Amino acid sequence: MPGGTIDVVRRLYEQPPDGFVAARAAAIGEARLAGDRETAKRLAALRKPTVAAWVVNLLAIRRPELIDELAELSTALRAAQRELRGEQLRELSNQRRQFVSSLVAAARRLAVEAGAPAAKLPLGEVEATITAALAEPEVAAQVRTGRLIRAATHSGFGEVPRPRLRLVTDDSADDSADADDSVPEDDAMSPEPAEAAAASAAARDRATAEQRRRRRELDRELNAALAAERRADGQLERAEEAERDAGHLVEDLDAELAELERRRAEAVADVARRKLARRTAEREAAAARRRVGDAQAALDDLTAGGT
Repeated sequence: MPGGTIDVVRRLYEQPPDGFVAARAAAIGEARLAGDRETAKRLAALRKPTVAAWVVNLLAIRRPELIDELAELSTALRAAQRELRGEQLRELSNQRRQFVSSLVAAARRLAVEAGAPAAKLPLGEVEATITAALAEPEVAAQVRTGRLIRAATHSGFGEVPRPRLRLVTDDSADDSADADDSVPEDDAMSPEPAEAAAASAAARDRATAEQRRRRRELDRELNAALAAERRADGQLERAEEAERDAGHLVEDLDAELAELERRRAEAVADVARRKLARRTAEREAAAARRRVGDAQAALDDLTAGGT
């Protein structure tokens, strides 16, 4: 994106959202007048941010060094949680809470300086977005651009350590069964030991076979659920995109309607001015004709008297 376009985009996302649509329409108009259709197309694709997203954008645009510190703290927190360093993790967590509070306060000051009423700022959403940026590198990258269009949330923080599960194999099942079914020395001399051992082995085989069958069923159910989840996520993403596009179209039409109303008002005023000028010209023409008639009559009288 050319440097000039980047500056225009930054200015659009820097100003309060209630002026975004009109400012974007003006920027698109200027690009079209300059014959820069590509820039006009890029500007038309920009989405209006929510108030919370605008406040975060202000922070990213005007205080980028704070966003850099946020990224550094995020990296340290994820590393500490992966390595389960309890004391360091507690210290970083306390630092995180203090840092998030300071960023929210800085964002609030910037928004108030930009003309937003402090009482109406959605600081809870701003805090949730900053917290999500700390937890998720993807959100942090979006925040860094200064072009968020909505607030972000995160249900937890960092990477949750995976539980260490013991995989039960055929050998371990056999070992467990052997331990549970071990025959006391006194019972070794009991009648028909071969039949008892065979029955125990058959029971273990049945249990192992049942376990494998159940595992295959669960694998199929898991794969089906994952596929359904991917389809649902895709549908949700398409629905959200369609909703955004529809909202964007409404914003564009509102801006065009406002521009047409402005031009119509100017045209009505121009018609009124031209009508007044016409009436004035008509009066002057009528007066001139009267003067011509009077002069002609006086001339005729003078000519008749002379003869």
